[in-house]
Amino acid sequence: MFKALLLDAPESEPRVQSLKEADLPAGDVTVAVEYSGLNYKDGLVLTGRGGLVKHYPHVPGIDLAGTVAESAHPGFSPGDGVLLTGWGVGERHWGGYAEKARVRGDWLTPLPAGLDSRRAMAAGTAGLAAMLGVLALEEHGVTPGDGPVLVTGATGGVGSLAVALLARAGHRVAAVTGRPEHRDYLLALGAGEVLDRAELAGPPERPLEHQRWAGCIDAVGGDTLARVLGQIRYGGSVAAVGLAGGADLPASVVPFLLRGVNLLGIDTVYCPPERRSTAWQRLVRDLPRETLDGMVREAGLEELKTLGPEILRGGVRGRVVVTPGA
Repeated sequence: MFKALLLDAPESEPRVQSLKEADLPAGDVTVAVEYSGLNYKDGLVLTGRGGLVKHYPHVPGIDLAGTVAESAHPGFSPGDGVLLTGWGVGERHWGGYAEKARVRGDWLTPLPAGLDSRRAMAAGTAGLAAMLGVLALEEHGVTPGDGPVLVTGATGGVGSLAVALLARAGHRVAAVTGRPEHRDYLLALGAGEVLDRAELAGPPERPLEHQRWAGCIDAVGGDTLARVLGQIRYGGSVAAVGLAGGADLPASVVPFLLRGVNLLGIDTVYCPPERRSTAWQRLVRDLPRETLDGMVREAGLEELKTLGPEILRGGVRGRVVVTPGA
């Protein structure tokens, strides 16, 4: 028997209950889950929004880290440290809010040297997304000497980690938040300035504005992304990570045609294994342990009943690691 957070239907109250291993879905690797993370998608699933889950009952949690308990996959043996982000886990397939998970071995990433399972989930899907955004900007020529880089949704998981990673790489970072009480937190992560999100509120009034940013990691989308595109310097790039502000983009082609702006989509779900490995190795190298530890709080399964709605309201700062066995 093992503990899991179960959803019986989209609008049902999440409940912690005991399950049998026979209840687990198909897969060739069983993982003893030590930590998972709380992400925006998890908030949607926990509150029955977004239509992300098609089949119930369901165990949420879009990432997990732990130790292989059983394996029929040639690449993994019992005792191996592993982590998992993406591949529909926590949406199409039972996820990390349980003491055990059964998954396809092809979805797993070996735990990188120098990273334990707690810190792996302290970074988690959010850290992978932030690092993929940094890599995308670098590969499209955004350098520390080009000017400031903007980070929207900066107090969330992706935004917090993006601020820290960009600052570590030598960029001048402007962090956008709707919570002025978190200014000191963002400055401590490495932001050079903190902007009120009201500056980017509403759809753009004109397609081009003053050229302010060499690049951007946008964790919001919607109107915010449309406004940012008109403020990017000639030849600059925007790595778009999240859809918290909506999937519609009320922008014109003018920033792309007249300023050569690059819009770079960041996908953590089906990201190729080689790309994942590169991103995780960079995270281990570039993100100081003390920075990561300083943005993390722990929560048990019962606490997710309130934390799910809270992350959708933008009330969760930094990262939450979930401890299924607590």
